[in-house]
Amino acid sequence: MTSRPMPKSPAPHRVVALLQPPQSTFALACASEVFGDHGPAIPARYAFEVCTEHPGAVPTEAGYDMLVTTGLDALERADTVLVPGWRLPAGAGVPPAVVAAVRRAHARGARVVGLCSGAFVLAAAGLLDGRRSATHWAQAAELSARFPRVDVDPAVLYVDHGDVATSAGSAAGVDLCLHLVRVDQGAAYAMRIARQMVMPPHREGCQLQYAELPASGPVADSLAPLLEWLDGRLDRPVSVAEMAARSQVSARTLTRRFTEQLGISPGRWLLDRRIAATRALLEETDLPVETIARRVGLSSAVNLRRRFHEALRTTPAAYRRTFRADRATG
Repeated sequence: MTSRPMPKSPAPHRVVALLQPPQSTFALACASEVFGDHGPAIPARYAFEVCTEHPGAVPTEAGYDMLVTTGLDALERADTVLVPGWRLPAGAGVPPAVVAAVRRAHARGARVVGLCSGAFVLAAAGLLDGRRSATHWAQAAELSARFPRVDVDPAVLYVDHGDVATSAGSAAGVDLCLHLVRVDQGAAYAMRIARQMVMPPHREGCQLQYAELPASGPVADSLAPLLEWLDGRLDRPVSVAEMAARSQVSARTLTRRFTEQLGISPGRWLLDRRIAATRALLEETDLPVETIARRVGLSSAVNLRRRFHEALRTTPAAYRRTFRADRATG
């Protein structure tokens, strides 16, 4: 009997981080922790490397130097070009060689991602003209002033256009990177990385909840206890009135708190959680859609299919084929 050859594993998605002195070590760590090597517990689907315009010692904001031996030519083999922060001195622009290399990578089909102030590099390359962009809330005004053709949104944690993506400040880089993993590899794989990092796989809300408030500003009551309670009840219907009663406030007050703290309504938040649970069950189990619908509180297969298509523009069956059949060993 002739043995059948084992199918080849797909080549890892190559992520190349473009560094600049003084490099933000935290923004770089956000990317490397998500796209780097996670050991035998999580099969590698990404290859992560760094480069810089002038190879050699790259000073960091943390007070030490990193030795980076690869130049801008690394961007020519990247599937994703990632800019983990970028400090622009007053009156200075992004170096022309960097702008040209980023443009070339994007033109040949690489995804270009800016974390925090990394959005300034994408803007300098013209990749954000006429498009919505995120950056750190404290730098939003500067980004708008320097690049008036960019639609800067100071509230969101990240914006993904498919070919380009940007995140808000600091830890929002993890939110964007995990989102990109969900897009590339599915929610279950992203969940495994998030669990290893001891991070929520998807953080709700907008960055305005972290922006500085006047000293006399009100402090909103945390929704965390209610969100934890809801997460344990995804298999049953829960009305806004029930949520309000649980929080001992009126429905109107609860809705206002959701809008202020998370940027969405209570119903929208709950539906998003149900869709996330659906995605995980489609990837990790062979349960029928009808069973999944009951488990995530969407009542019927018909309702689940409708809600799922509204959220992801695909069907549960197509999603399962994409993220389960070819990932059985992952």
